[in-house]
Amino acid sequence: MTAGLSAHHQRLARRKREAITAAATKLFLERGYDGTSLAKIAQEAAVSKSTLFKQFPTKAALFEAIVTEYWKGGPDPAAPAAQPGDLRAGLSATGRQYADLVGRPAMAALFRIVIAELPRFPELGRTQFELGKLPYFISVQHYLEAEHAAGTAVVPDPESATNQFLGMIANYVLWPRMLLADWSPTPADVDHAVEEAVETMLARYGRSAGDPQHS
Repeated sequence: MTAGLSAHHQRLARRKREAITAAATKLFLERGYDGTSLAKIAQEAAVSKSTLFKQFPTKAALFEAIVTEYWKGGPDPAAPAAQPGDLRAGLSATGRQYADLVGRPAMAALFRIVIAELPRFPELGRTQFELGKLPYFISVQHYLEAEHAAGTAVVPDPESATNQFLGMIANYVLWPRMLLADWSPTPADVDHAVEEAVETMLARYGRSAGDPQHS
């Protein structure tokens, strides 16, 4: 019985947390970060102020939670692809994961909040970068380094290669959504964009394990 109640309370707490982050995102977009109070977020989320303050004592803490949850909302970014050894398979898995992640409306909403508030609250940009984009970026960079070490790719500058790969995908999936309200590519269109990015990476960095050019 105790375990059942514990599981029930955990589910309830999770639902409340999701309601709070969703309400905060909505209000930050509508009213701006500065114009949104924690009390208003609690009202929008239909939770008590004590419940909200217990989890998020400040707006900064709430925004950090939003960033962390949104960037971890897809598959685990710590393992973005298959084990090294098959560059095409690994890049395809990584690319689809990234496209799914940045293609969600919630991710576009997060970027809009940061961009709108950046002049007055530069710390929001740092939070978005350091807690969201940077850990994900590093995980993909480590994957490319592993492929290089395995002899299936020659990636002398994995940081640059990661920028190229993720940039090709985001340039189709995410950034048009920031300017075009009706931007909604089909799953087939997104798959094609990922496939083209993979082919470009293979042409630039792909090598067989026995290629003498690998170093």
